[in-house]
Order: sequence, then structure tokens, then C-alpha cells
Amino acid sequence: MELSDPRRSRGYGKPPWKFAGSALYQLHLVKAETARAFIPKEFRLVEAFGYTLGGFFLASYDDSPAGVFDELVVIAGIVWNPPTSCAWAAKVLVNSDEACDHGRKDVGLPSQVARFSKRITPVLRRPENRRNGFLNMLGVGAYSLKDQMDVQVSEIKDHSALDVCRISLTTIAPALKVDKWSSPVIRMSLPSFSGRTEYNPNLLKYSCQIECRVRLVCPAQVSRLSHALRDDNDQNSRSRGSDPLDLTSEEFMANGQDPSVSVMLSKPILALEFRSLKMQVEAPILVAR
Repeated sequence: MELSDPRRSRGYGKPPWKFAGSALYQLHLVKAETARAFIPKEFRLVEAFGYTLGGFFLASYDDSPAGVFDELVVIAGIVWNPPTSCAWAAKVLVNSDEACDHGRKDVGLPSQVARFSKRITPVLRRPENRRNGFLNMLGVGAYSLKDQMDVQVSEIKDHSALDVCRISLTTIAPALKVDKWSSPVIRMSLPSFSGRTEYNPNLLKYSCQIECRVRLVCPAQVSRLSHALRDDNDQNSRSRGSDPLDLTSEEFMANGQDPSVSVMLSKPILALEFRSLKMQVEAPILVAR
């Protein structure tokens, strides 16, 4: 049953909702114990040897119903939905009030408003590795001209900012013109469960239809930042690098930190860059218990 909410965000209009931009989709091995802290108990986690598949989706949209905005989706893990499986988002951070309101009310996501501070550092060209020749022919090899981008994400709460994490990733230098055939076009459907939040207590299921050019890249490095709340005008707050500790979400909460960071600090296994991204989000449907 498709949901029809009269409170639906005005700027978004009727579904499907369409987005365009670029993104990094990074998969991690997440401890099952960590993932279960975010997933409703009635779901069975897809796991093996004590781990499930989670990670994050970092996107920058230049066209959407809410205009230009950035988004970080932390994926806690995968749950069974016979005969397939669905992802479950532990947290969604966006730097748009309208996008946050839409995610909460219309899609049932645990959305919060955040600040995305970006810093780009040019990286000198490095010689190509012969071993990457075959990958380059397939369009999945590494570029020799790169920029280093640091994205610091801070959640906004009551006019104060809670530092969440810093993501360091390698991007294609703007001066480099990428041949439109340098990477293949893929089309995929990413089904997800949502809901069970204070803004939408229903259990929902929705799907994202994605078309983009995909490229294999080095995994981004995630650093844990200071968990102290600071005022927006306070520029003296210092970040703290992540410790090589595999903490669970409960241990992060005990330390006064955002538990979703424990997912992002888990072991990365695959990183994909999505360019020329076109994403269509279908209307959520109500899931019977």
C-alpha cells in the first residue's frame, strides 16, 4: 500500500522524486553486534562469521526537489526480505532543512540537519603503475591527476554543532577532462527499509533506481571527531583522529558519541564513485508486520 501523506514536503511534490549529482558508495564489514543496535528486532540480519555488510553513501546533489545539497547516509547493515535483502539506514545527515523534513515525514528516514565543510588539496601527478594497465583499459583504474578532499560533517542541534566525522577521499581534479566512455554505465535498484522513528512510526519499504557511470576508487578514510557540542561561533574546537579500536555502537553512546560513527569506522572493503548520477526514489509502501 503506497502512503499518501497530506503533510508531504511542498517542494518535493508527488513521487517518484528525482535527484542528479555524484556520490561515493563505500561498503564496510560491520560487526553484527554493532548493526543490531539500529535495526528493529523483528528483522533477521544478513550476517556471516559475526559480520554484516554496511557502510555509507556520500552524495552531492546539484539538482533535486530541494535544490543543491549534500547527504551522508550511514548504512547499518543488510536485513533479510525473502527472496532478497534490504538495507537499513542508521542515520541520514543533510545540509537542507527541506530535505531533512522530507526524509523524516515522507520516507521515514532518521534524518538530521548537518553542516558539510569541504577542503580540497591538489595532489601531484603520480606515475601510472603497470599492474593497473588492465584496470585502466576497463575504466576502473586510478587516475594520475587527483585532488584530496576532506569533508567534515557536523550535526546541527539547537544552534550548536556536534562534530560527527571527517571523510578524506580522492577526487578527479576539475582540470582533468574525463572521457564519457572511461567508465561503464550501470543501472541498479537499491531496496531499503525505513520508519520506526518519532516522525514516522510505520514500517516502510522504498526503492532507489540508480543510473550512473561507476568507477572503482580507493576507500575513503574516516576519522572520529570530538564529541563535544560547540557553538556555531566557536572556531577553537579541535578535531581528534580515530583510534584503531573496533568499538560497538553501545560503547560509542557510553562515551557520549554518535553511535552511527562506529559503522563508518569499521573495515572498508569496496568503494565506488558514481558520476553522472541520476537517482529516482519511489514512494514508500507500508509493510505489514
